[in-house]
Amino acid sequence: MSALKLAQSLIQIKSVSPYDEGCFDLIETALVPIGFEIERVPELNCETLLAKFGDSGKVFCFLGHTDIVPSGPEEEWISPPFEAKIINGELIGRGAADMKGSVAVFIESVKNFLKDHPKPNFQIWIMLTSNEEGEPEDGKIDTLINSLAAQNKFIDYCLVGEASSSENVGDVLRIGRRGSLSGNLKLIGKQGHVAYPQKVLSPILEAGPIINELMQTEWDEGNKFFDPTSFQISNIESGTGASNVVPGSLKMLFNFRFSPESTAESLKDRFTKIISKSKCEFEIEWTLNANPYLTEKTDLLSIIQTALKKINGKEAEVNNGGGTSDGRWVAPSGAEVIELGPKNATIHQIDEKISLKDLDKLQEIYQQILLETNNTIN
Repeated sequence: MSALKLAQSLIQIKSVSPYDEGCFDLIETALVPIGFEIERVPELNCETLLAKFGDSGKVFCFLGHTDIVPSGPEEEWISPPFEAKIINGELIGRGAADMKGSVAVFIESVKNFLKDHPKPNFQIWIMLTSNEEGEPEDGKIDTLINSLAAQNKFIDYCLVGEASSSENVGDVLRIGRRGSLSGNLKLIGKQGHVAYPQKVLSPILEAGPIINELMQTEWDEGNKFFDPTSFQISNIESGTGASNVVPGSLKMLFNFRFSPESTAESLKDRFTKIISKSKCEFEIEWTLNANPYLTEKTDLLSIIQTALKKINGKEAEVNNGGGTSDGRWVAPSGAEVIELGPKNATIHQIDEKISLKDLDKLQEIYQQILLETNNTIN
């Protein structure tokens, strides 16, 4: 099965987080015949797959996921999101770029590499989760990683297939990510009739100056590896539905994407001090989704940049922006974690897609990375 056919088959499976819905079965069918041993680890509402080839040497691990975000209104797509049609040289479907295309391409790259190098100088692992996009309470890939660490089994090189590229495949890679801290704020005022302002306390009016200050605050300046910490509001909910009633409360969901120049605790403290300026009482529920990480070793980076120079004619830009990835679970063990995947222009959008040319280019790059790894490791 080619990378394109496998990508189409995976896209046709509606594997919305945290459920795999059969993607792992397809992948296992592709990997077992070429010598991979498969372990599948059940979580609360998801599953993790670990495929292993070889038993000696450094571990090169491809890290990815088979789950997807919801498609949104299917009638707005130019082609149904789970039919995986090809239109004007582009594969259309939810997960095409994030990241079923990468998973399919890596599997095909490994198959081709092993044809010419049946006994590589390193171990090849493929580690996949069905809940990268979803909520942590459903289960995460860190359970498997912690179990491996308890057995003194560690990943040396980790290539994450997230959609890192910008204008051309392989033009951008990531050697780290900012942290993610989310909050659920409830401002508690006093409900009443709009005609009696002296008897009410509007959380909506109180929120205005607070939001303005939050948006004007410089949380840090970042550093040479990371953009400054940013603050965003994702949802505000208030009101009773009546035009003549001041509501008694307001709920606000927000998120910090933070550089190593800030910590989760420092951001919580500064946020709370700003909120305390309100006349309202308040409650905050915090969720630390990820701490920032940075790969400072350069072995894998050198391997990948060498491969990119041979395929693209130049090295990639290192840019550590974007969201979080499952690389955050691998990095604390000391593994070199680098993200390199297709273009990210359409991920999570209506009409998510990847061009067939980009699929081919990504396969060239992944195969060259495997070859460079084999040539580098003694």
